Amino acid sequence: MNARIVVAGASMAGLRAAEQLRAAGWSGAITLVGDEPHPPYNRPPLSKEVLAGKAPFESLAFRPRASVSDVEWRLGRTVVAAGLDQRTVRLDDGTELSYDGLVVATGMRPRRLNCPGPQAGRHTVRTLDDAQGLREALTRPGARVVVVGAGFIGCEVAATAVGLGVAEVTVVDPLPLPMVGPLGELLGHALLRRHEERGVRFALGAGVAGFTGDDRVTGVILGDGSVLPADVVVESVGSVANTEWLDGNGLDLTDGVLTDACLRAGGRPDVVAVGDVARFPNARYDGVPRRVEHWCIPTDTAKHAAKTLVADAAPAPFAPLPSFWSDQHDFRLQSFGAPVLGKEDVRVLDGDPEGDVLVGYHHDDRLVGVVALGGQAMAASAARYRAELLKQPALTVQRSLK
Repeated sequence: MNARIVVAGASMAGLRAAEQLRAAGWSGAITLVGDEPHPPYNRPPLSKEVLAGKAPFESLAFRPRASVSDVEWRLGRTVVAAGLDQRTVRLDDGTELSYDGLVVATGMRPRRLNCPGPQAGRHTVRTLDDAQGLREALTRPGARVVVVGAGFIGCEVAATAVGLGVAEVTVVDPLPLPMVGPLGELLGHALLRRHEERGVRFALGAGVAGFTGDDRVTGVILGDGSVLPADVVVESVGSVANTEWLDGNGLDLTDGVLTDACLRAGGRPDVVAVGDVARFPNARYDGVPRRVEHWCIPTDTAKHAAKTLVADAAPAPFAPLPSFWSDQHDFRLQSFGAPVLGKEDVRVLDGDPEGDVLVGYHHDDRLVGVVALGGQAMAASAARYRAELLKQPALTVQRSLK
């Protein structure tokens, strides 16, 4: 029997895993299984360019490297169960695939609100089909839009909706400021001001209790009983890891798939996890296992996990430098490092919070992340700090030497 690696998940993380397996020297068969009918594509434009009608699907699709021209694609299929001891996975059509190595790349799905009321008119933004359906709703004349969740996706969707000419766009969130969870109060206040100046309304410190309407949503009921009129609701309230198919195999699936520093799941040498679904310790910081839902992580984890599966010796502990960007209205957020670890000590490094600004996040007086808010000049300033962050020795290595 020919040796085979099965990649469960055929989005960006799955594609990058296949490419990196070839780069690491794997010459055997590779089978990618993905639940969407589309080949792998870039997701960040879904809440921006695609929603705005500025980017066709063809512009989103990744161009696979020539090295994976011989892989087997099983699109429109879902992995529903796995027997890790038997080295098998089962698909939703009953097919059973055996493997020599397994890459878990099943990613996330949007969390949904568990509230009473109609389902029609409620949207999420995760897939191409989601974005296309939401665009149709936003472009209906007179649409009133309520976005539940003031995180990355929620703020991007609100900005895109205003750009499309939607007259009423309201963002609801139980927290006091937009994006305060990952970025802290200083940038939260700056983002609130910028969005409000461009026409977005906010209902902050408010939860959602339900929805009005018979067949379709007509309003959003807040926790205090007040109702926001709405024809379109966008739920942007976090993500749920697609790990149910791994139940019963002794893995820690508390929040994604827990891995070791080499991205092995459950200590198994033949199973690795990559992308959003992987909860890994980052040797660059404190070594606490976390999931990281940033665009760079699928490629970074795929490269490391491929070496773990294929190489004769395990690679050094995984120590990526996370990065993200978010385009909203006419400004960009650009980040390098782990701002969430330094929210208690935020310092202005360049510019002014009333305008374009670059802020640094510190932990134990050590710079652990930077975020730029504004135009290209401030983003370039953030990029200069990237080199400084990369030069810093890993914290877990420093502590082991003490």
